[in-house]
Amino acid sequence: MTTSQQRAWESCWPRWGLTLDAGRLRAEQVFGRRAPLVMEIGFGMGRSLAQMALASPEVNWLGVEVYKPGVGRLLHTLAEQGSDNVRIYCADAVTVVRQCLEHAVLDGVQIYFPDPWPKQRHHKRRLVQAGFVKLLADKIKPGGYLHLVTDWENYAEQMLALLEAAPEFRNRAQAGHYSPRPDWRPLTRFEQRGLGLGHQVRDLLFDRC
Repeated sequence: MTTSQQRAWESCWPRWGLTLDAGRLRAEQVFGRRAPLVMEIGFGMGRSLAQMALASPEVNWLGVEVYKPGVGRLLHTLAEQGSDNVRIYCADAVTVVRQCLEHAVLDGVQIYFPDPWPKQRHHKRRLVQAGFVKLLADKIKPGGYLHLVTDWENYAEQMLALLEAAPEFRNRAQAGHYSPRPDWRPLTRFEQRGLGLGHQVRDLLFDRC
């Protein structure tokens, strides 16, 4: 961690941080209000999450990331911009979803550029698997959404097949198709770099039935 990230962690974690040992999330108590709750899994350095939190102050944002320097960077950004509509878990996403979230508590889930684990023998390590899709379906309200983004073609195809086979979800695009990038999803530096290298970025937007 950089000095600023470490400083942000020490000074800001008590305000924005959540822990697994606190048990089930009580969103109204934690955020101090009732509002739509959207979770972003694997926010990296947190730039897009901070931008969305600033652009949509009416939404309660829940960030999950295992990379501590990234959490420190997001804490620093939140302190700078004064956003109080974000709370953060620095923990494994599957554990957070399984242990900390009640049934049908989320209005949306966003997973942007998850690790593709490109080698065939490592595909089992990918986050988006049938079991995890089923788990997310239990936590997302009917009418809520699941938004996945990747620049790895094989992973996009796998996620598309998984979601279209899940009866709990409906593709916003035509069956077998990807969605255009919605205006509210920021264009990240990672994405800009990938586009510059000729990568094709694919958005998958599915509604919870």
